Amino acid sequence: MSQLSTKHLLGIKNLTEEDLQLILDTAANFKEVINRPIKKVPSLRDITIANVFFENSTRTRLSFELAEKRLSADVVNFSSSNSSVKKGETLVDTVNNILSMKVDMVVMRHSSPGAPHFLARNVNANIVNAGDGTHEHPTQALLDSYSIKEKLGDVAGKKVAIIGDILHSRVALSNIFCLQKLGAEVMVCGPITLLPKYIESLGVKVELDVKKALQWCDVANVLRIQLERQQIKYFPSLREYSLYYGINKKLLNQLDKEIVIMHPGPINRGVELNSDVADSEHSIILDQVQNGVAVRMAVLYLLAGTKG
Repeated sequence: MSQLSTKHLLGIKNLTEEDLQLILDTAANFKEVINRPIKKVPSLRDITIANVFFENSTRTRLSFELAEKRLSADVVNFSSSNSSVKKGETLVDTVNNILSMKVDMVVMRHSSPGAPHFLARNVNANIVNAGDGTHEHPTQALLDSYSIKEKLGDVAGKKVAIIGDILHSRVALSNIFCLQKLGAEVMVCGPITLLPKYIESLGVKVELDVKKALQWCDVANVLRIQLERQQIKYFPSLREYSLYYGINKKLLNQLDKEIVIMHPGPINRGVELNSDVADSEHSIILDQVQNGVAVRMAVLYLLAGTKG
């Protein structure tokens, strides 16, 4: 199979295992491209991509833009903070106005869960979900799985602990779907107030003790506390959170094995991760950033092949 089963990337939930493997294999080819002296390929020379961000983003937006330019696509950037959305324009009107300028693909981040799905039903373009509320963030999960495969040789059979603010995290949900489809075992760990009530129905292990989670896993994917999404207090203070769930070198040294540390960024240093871990030989956080460009190149390239 050399084509995706879908013309959109709305979430990991509706991708097949074959889709995931195809994206990861294609990303490996593009990783080789972006490490060459000339980092561009003409693959999407005739494609115009609009990055439509209704929510702030630095990493994801830069990563997509770089991926698009490495593929030689024409790129249009749109930010809702200085757009007619402020004047009351609807989502569909906004995007249709962009599409009328002959845009082929829309990469969208939105604070409302399901916004990319709504768009996919209402506009004629390939839609890539760059994060929708607390729902999904598919390209982050793909680059995380790619990074695990690159570091450990395979995702299947690996034990991955996702630690931190699971309740507000779209990264956690996409990662759970992606890792399970690729054959990994998944555990979530955090304060009980930051674990969704439905979490066990997703077939993951649940652990409240961070030391036990670290002892169990091969890979710890550490999430930040999303204070901007929290309307109420879920724990007494950041200091207390750090005391019980922060990961530092002393904690890792107590384990009887070496584990891999990941983080989707941005890191709250001194809260969920200490610098002595984030910058250590255990960490593949900067590899994740580089792999993000290759994975997003793969997604855009494969979706362009499903046009029509």
